[in-house]
Amino acid sequence: MHIESIAISDKKGTPKTPVESAWLIRDHGISGDAHAGTWHRQVSFLSAESIEKAREKGLDVSFGNFAENIATSGIDWPSQPLGTKVQIGETALVEITQIGKKCHKKCAIFKLSGDCIMPREGVFARVLKGGKIRCDDKIRIL
Repeated sequence: MHIESIAISDKKGTPKTPVESAWLIRDHGISGDAHAGTWHRQVSFLSAESIEKAREKGLDVSFGNFAENIATSGIDWPSQPLGTKVQIGETALVEITQIGKKCHKKCAIFKLSGDCIMPREGVFARVLKGGKIRCDDKIRIL
């Protein structure tokens, strides 16, 4: 289980741009990302396998297109219970706070890709312990 992609954006409801590394900030989220703040959805996760399934359905999508912060390999995010703690890299620690989300309108992501899988397959977390994260970092479910 590891990080395939890290992505950030400066506006909510838009695709994110992949980066090689980022800083997770305790009780805030990813430095420079629009979704960071003092709330329960500071960081979003989506499996690379979910993104690949969308591609297999004919959608022209890549990492960051579903506005996920962290895309991972080897984790079925929706099956993880609320409250699950997840270690990312050497030091960062997050806690799952929400599985899926309600989309109230067809956002830029839906218009770009023709579907948005985050409401069904995305998971959100708050940062318990910060640290630098990088693509290929190991992830451990605690």
